[in-house]
Amino acid sequence: MSFFSQNQKRTLPRRTTSKEKQLNQMDDTRVNELAQHYKARLLRETDLEKLTQMPSAELRLTLDRLVSRYLGDEQVVITAQERERVISRIINESVGFGPLEALLEDDDITEIMVNGPHEVFYEKAGKLHKTDIQFRDEEALRHVIDRIVAPIGRRVDVSSPMVDARLPDGSRVNAVIPPISLKGSLVSIRKFRKDPIVLDDLIGYQSLTPEMGQFLTSLVQAKLNLIISGGTGSGKTTLLNALACHIPRSERIVTIEDMAELRIPHDHVAGMEARPANVEGKGEVSIRQLVRNALRMRPDRIIVGEVRGSEAFDMLQAMNTGHEGSLTTVHANSPKDAMSRLEGMVMMSGLDLPSDIIRQYIVGAVDYIIQISRLPDGQRKMIAISEMEQKADGSVKMNDIFSFVQTDVSSDGEVQGTFTATGYVPKVIDRLQAYGVGVNPSIFKPQAGVKLYE
Repeated sequence: MSFFSQNQKRTLPRRTTSKEKQLNQMDDTRVNELAQHYKARLLRETDLEKLTQMPSAELRLTLDRLVSRYLGDEQVVITAQERERVISRIINESVGFGPLEALLEDDDITEIMVNGPHEVFYEKAGKLHKTDIQFRDEEALRHVIDRIVAPIGRRVDVSSPMVDARLPDGSRVNAVIPPISLKGSLVSIRKFRKDPIVLDDLIGYQSLTPEMGQFLTSLVQAKLNLIISGGTGSGKTTLLNALACHIPRSERIVTIEDMAELRIPHDHVAGMEARPANVEGKGEVSIRQLVRNALRMRPDRIIVGEVRGSEAFDMLQAMNTGHEGSLTTVHANSPKDAMSRLEGMVMMSGLDLPSDIIRQYIVGAVDYIIQISRLPDGQRKMIAISEMEQKADGSVKMNDIFSFVQTDVSSDGEVQGTFTATGYVPKVIDRLQAYGVGVNPSIFKPQAGVKLYE
């Protein structure tokens, strides 16, 4: 079992050899036994809860003094480094998140996954890595889960074995406990960046081109209705937040989310968060209720974190009735799939309408679908920007304006490809010009030598 102190966290990704691992396990066993022993003594002889309310620097100094006294009382000799690790272990298990602290403090890590007490993974740069970090046992892992959910008034037990929660920094947490999970409690933490990713960052990551970014910015400023489509972990919320930052600051924005993640640096943002039912099955506030309520709040823009059900109809209705420039995301693998999913979600609202009428309704509301994807090598790319068009026969056509064309996979598994315009010139050129955010038509010229797939 390994533990990383503050000055060790930068070497986290290095995998230890089997001999090093054996020595570390022996060393960690001693540190763990001492930490548990002195934590128990602190509980008996001090008000540990009061101690943990101290500022972090004062807490560490106080614990250092107390543990040093205990070591002297019991005539236990340990190194200064071991003492630091004992104190860190006590702090992390009392007020922090135990062995996960080092991962949470690494700004480059985007996701943490715990598969029972002895398997901890993290994602960095789109790739998964297994760590040597372990919890002492299932009880220690459950203790961390309880500490996460307690501040928001939630609980996780046999009667309610799954829970969604949020860390103080906004990171999103999902936990599942036995008997639902088969080999110990499961925890997934989607980390919350201190500084939100902006469109220029995504361009720097080569998720899209500057021309695509310029076009999307113009669409937002010209109040076109946009839907971001993508799979799990593809970066839908990240892109939604980056685009929302380009809404003029004079406009009133109402955001609606299952779990608040959006951070829009505008003065006039009214955020609402859905609420699940309590253990008695009461008190639920759904996304659909919030969308309906948002219409009474004089919004210039409505942003829904993700539409998953009947609220899609209310969101489309808002887009159709004067709330232009609204944004949302949908879980789908292509623009056509997004259209089909929206159609199905409108049907879930209880409306007895034929498919062609629903399709017309969607086309009247949605102007563009932005498709993003997480590729097998972990890269996140904007696969397509598509304009919705209703044809004379009532069918719907997706006109791709920009596409990502995969050309190869390198020997180390890295996906290679290029972004290109398709040659289709969007119908909103004049509108963009009217709003003072016109784009140069040359950006819609296809890249020479790139073959577009049908």
